[in-house]
Amino acid sequence: MSNVIPLGKVTHLDLSPDQVLHGAMGELSALVIMAWDKDGDLYFASTMSDGGEVLWLMEQCKKRLLESAKEEEKR
Repeated sequence: MSNVIPLGKVTHLDLSPDQVLHGAMGELSALVIMAWDKDGDLYFASTMSDGGEVLWLMEQCKKRLLESAKEEEKR
């Protein structure tokens, strides 16, 4: 991974989980991870203990994802 230069841009290519986590290190105040593990099972972890706060963050991310999809359609 030493020869990979992160551009800080949105990509249409899949990235490895390690790349995404490495890029986020030192930049976050809270974290929610939703993923499939290597066996295909659901994996969920959060640094926040308040389930309502976790859900609010997830909904904000969902909103941003849907808005970005609309922007892509306009192009």
